[in-house]
Amino acid sequence: MEWGIGTKMTRSKVINGLKPVLFTLPAMVPFVLFWLAPLLYVLYLSFTEWDFMSPEKTFVGLQNYADLFSNPAFYKALRVTALFCAGSVLPIILLGLGLALLMNRKLKGSALYQVLLFSPWVTPTVAVSIVWSWIYEPEVGLANTVLDFLGLGKIGWLQDPKWALVGVLLVTIWKSVGWAMIFYLVALRNVPSDLLEAAELDGASAAQKFFRITLPLISPTTLFLFVVQLIQALQAYDQINVLTQGGPSGSTRTLLYLYYQSAFESFQIGEASSVAVVLVIICMLLSVFSFGISKRTTHYQ
Repeated sequence: MEWGIGTKMTRSKVINGLKPVLFTLPAMVPFVLFWLAPLLYVLYLSFTEWDFMSPEKTFVGLQNYADLFSNPAFYKALRVTALFCAGSVLPIILLGLGLALLMNRKLKGSALYQVLLFSPWVTPTVAVSIVWSWIYEPEVGLANTVLDFLGLGKIGWLQDPKWALVGVLLVTIWKSVGWAMIFYLVALRNVPSDLLEAAELDGASAAQKFFRITLPLISPTTLFLFVVQLIQALQAYDQINVLTQGGPSGSTRTLLYLYYQSAFESFQIGEASSVAVVLVIICMLLSVFSFGISKRTTHYQ
């Protein structure tokens, strides 16, 4: 009898232990199939030499990584990636917050303005980039027409290495700032009004209320936008491909575009896979760093 009771208890513990696995299985299956398995396969390819056509893959160990870290093009692409991340993430967050503060004042017609500002986000990046390529046209484009009218002279937006990255960044910021604005607008409206009223009664200025109450309370939204925009900046491809194809002279070639050129132009799959692995590691390190900083700077209500 005791043995039977013990068996039932053991079986019950096993079943209870399997319940979390069963509940997470629907999410784990696509995660393993479409994320973990491809990642492991890319990691394997990074140790091989393969031209995408040959049925055989030659194992070369760490040679692809050695070639990558000795290639000046990699370090230039890494620098461009860092500039692209800094030049897109911070302006998107700051401008999104500024627009949200403006729209939160309930100006007349603010709903229409919000729709107009958000509309670039739902427009395909390729379509947006094609329109901006017309705007950047050196002779008859709108951007140079305005600059010429103001007496500032024309700029080779996509042809000059000094300006090409700026041109791509302007497109990226213009497309995403309305999306950041919507998140900040919701966060601002969730700030408890009684805290702001109490601070005002205590004689706090508008700047003090913003920096000491509003900004800390919307910090979770800031963290979310920072991480998401950072990952999107590291994965930026469409606008670069349409506007500059990584040029001129590699001035807009990010790590992801270097991966594309290595894989689908040079057919060096092993080399491209090593770039992809390095990019994944950079994403992971930046995400861990961001969440580490957030423990001291993010305040949850």
